[in-house]
Amino acid sequence: MIVLVTGGARSGKSTFAETYAARLGVQGVYIATSPVFDEELRERVRRHRQRREQSPFSWETHEIPYDLAGFLRGLSFEPAIGSGERVVLVDCLTLWLSNWLLKFEQEQPMERTLEKVDELVDVLRSFPGTIMLVSNEVGYGIVPDNPLGRMFRDAAGIMNQRVAEASDQVFLVTAGIPVELKSRAFRP
Repeated sequence: MIVLVTGGARSGKSTFAETYAARLGVQGVYIATSPVFDEELRERVRRHRQRREQSPFSWETHEIPYDLAGFLRGLSFEPAIGSGERVVLVDCLTLWLSNWLLKFEQEQPMERTLEKVDELVDVLRSFPGTIMLVSNEVGYGIVPDNPLGRMFRDAAGIMNQRVAEASDQVFLVTAGIPVELKSRAFRP
């Protein structure tokens, strides 16, 4: 099962995704995609880790800023605890996308980054277990004042559409309230 959790910054996406993962499995594999660049981000990462450590749900954490598709392909799905299922949680796709966009900034950044998105979606479609992906809705705000910012906004929107299309469930989290969208989607 593929679950996409999206919403704005500080909307409660990660907390909801962690709570939902605990309902779906017996152990979590947490994939963090953000490199830590400064003290503020280091503190944010510390709070996220502390929340997971204080949870009765067991998390195994991996930091994967780039090769998410390769890591998922190699992930074993032997039950880690008892006979129940492990749930994979990726937090977050927009940081992963940003990593690639910056890496490719000087050489066809949009095309090469979207190739990475397509590679990930291909892996998701054949993923043998339950995977939850947290992403941000970045297109609700102002139009960025620079080309790279606009490219990121557009790439994030395209990525979210492609992942949502492959997903079994899509949640929008606003003000800490998750709403499942895919089952409510209008289909002409």
